Amino acid sequence: MDLTMAQYFEQNNKRLEKIEAGLIAQKSVFNFDDFCKYTGISKSWGYKLTSQRLVPHYSPNNKTLYFEKVQIDNWLLQNPIKTSTELKAEIKGGAGK
Repeated sequence: MDLTMAQYFEQNNKRLEKIEAGLIAQKSVFNFDDFCKYTGISKSWGYKLTSQRLVPHYSPNNKTLYFEKVQIDNWLLQNPIKTSTELKAEIKGGAGK
């Protein structure tokens, strides 16, 4: 199967994005761009989250933003949504009380 130049470049760009995502995930500290790529959050939303202090971050020089991966992972996993099985088990367990 022959690819057009556009298809070839598109495939290579997708491969590079996957490689970049893997490299970012291995870091322990992110800069702002890394944070946005890692979380999938747009830059404008990221700035809003940081300006409102809704996401843990650091700014050692009051200009550049940094994020600790462990804290971001914890932040991303806050407010878990229970599965229907978990909700049914809670209801079942609470009925006998």
